[in-house]
Amino acid sequence: MILGQEFPTSILFCCDHNAVRSPMAEGLMKKMYGQRAYVQSAGVKNDMEVDGFSIAVCKELGIELSRHRSRSFEEMQEWGDDLSQFDLIVALSPASQRTALELTRYYHLDVEYWPILDPTGLGESREAKLAAYRQARDQIRDRMIARFGPPVEEETT
Repeated sequence: MILGQEFPTSILFCCDHNAVRSPMAEGLMKKMYGQRAYVQSAGVKNDMEVDGFSIAVCKELGIELSRHRSRSFEEMQEWGDDLSQFDLIVALSPASQRTALELTRYYHLDVEYWPILDPTGLGESREAKLAAYRQARDQIRDRMIARFGPPVEEETT
């Protein structure tokens, strides 16, 4: 955990479509840190289902993403999830960082940008695509450990 920073009680992970990086981050956070924080994810747009490769590489770590339902910032607000309820918003793409900063400019909360690889469109073969998604997943995991400290329970890989 970064010195001087308390563990947030609520975190929102966001990316472009809430289909690849942010669902992986939500699942990893819940797996690694349990009930320590309320965790959600959202996208700038909600025009895609959760990516099958994201589901596959998270399943390797015992994280179930197949029931995740993608949602946008707009839908969150329509459903009564106020962005001001989050202590920390972690943007995993430039577009989501811009949107998060725009939507929260009147709130006292932190928006962090983690430049995580977008694995969509990378790799020709199934194995090459899985390798790109694993790289993105592992980048998220490494940033979490650097930011929030060691996981509550050891991962089984």
